[in-house]
This record gives sequence, C-alpha cells and structure tokens, in this order.
Amino acid sequence: MSLLEIVKWPDPRLREVCAPVAEMTPRIQALAADMLETMYAAPGRGLAGPQVGFMGRLFVMDTGWKEGKPDPLVCINPTLQEVGEDRATNFEGCLSIPGVTAEISRPSRVRMAWTGPDGKRFVRSFDGFGAVCVQHEMDHLDGIVTFDHLTAEARAALETEYGAGFA
Repeated sequence: MSLLEIVKWPDPRLREVCAPVAEMTPRIQALAADMLETMYAAPGRGLAGPQVGFMGRLFVMDTGWKEGKPDPLVCINPTLQEVGEDRATNFEGCLSIPGVTAEISRPSRVRMAWTGPDGKRFVRSFDGFGAVCVQHEMDHLDGIVTFDHLTAEARAALETEYGAGFA
C-alpha cells in the first residue's frame, strides 16, 4: 500500500461528475486500500476518488476510528436509497480544502446502497456524523464541494480565507 497525493481546491477534477466503476479489478481493490491508508494518514474520516485523481464512483470512510471504534467502509458505485426529512447543521472540513471548516445543513439520516471491494452489495442506514460523511463524499462524486453549500457571502469569505493560506 502507499499514500496518495490529495487533490486540492481549486483543481478542476473536484468539479467533475464521476463515472460508475465498470468492474471490480485488483487495481480498484488496491486503490481502495491506498485510499484508506491515505485517509488515515491525512488524518480524515472520508476520501473520495476525485480527491486522489480517480474519476470513478468510489469513496472510503471510517467515522469511528478516531474514537477507537474503527469501521472502515469502501463504497463503490454508492447510491442514496432514502434521505430523511430532518436536518442537522454541523461544521465540516475537507481534505481537499485544508484549514477550512464550514457550517452546513444536511439531512440527518440517509440510507445508502453500495458495492464493497469483494463485489458484495450492501445497504445500510446512517445517522448523525455517519450521514454527514456519506453525503459529503457523495457530493465529491458529483463534483460538489463544501463551498457549494454556502451562501454567496459565506462562500466568498471562506474562499478568501482559504486563498490567504497560500499567499
């Protein structure tokens, strides 16, 4: 396994809609393992294909590892089956936009179906931070970044803050 370079905003790949993963191959399985290793090293809780330059519908996540309750998931061709009506507002960070956190409102419960690296199909409900993470990573697969959930004023302020980090 090896660490991958994380693509940073405003790289145009972060705006692209990802294509479905056509077939499970050893290359996809190795990529997923590398993505988990990269996510843990970053240290993050989720990482999507476009964040490492892979333009396929694949993301990894583990919302419990920082609390000593690891639950790594490799999600290939994920789809949201249900989205709850209740919403929650949380602060979200992104490995592709380091140093920036934004207050974002999202549905507090989702049900997702996906294929694992072994080719098996899974369906699971997520709530709380798990639901936030699923939706954040699904956004990446659809070319959506944290900034896209903000008002024009809030976005401009955070983009200025982010840009100042490179001055």
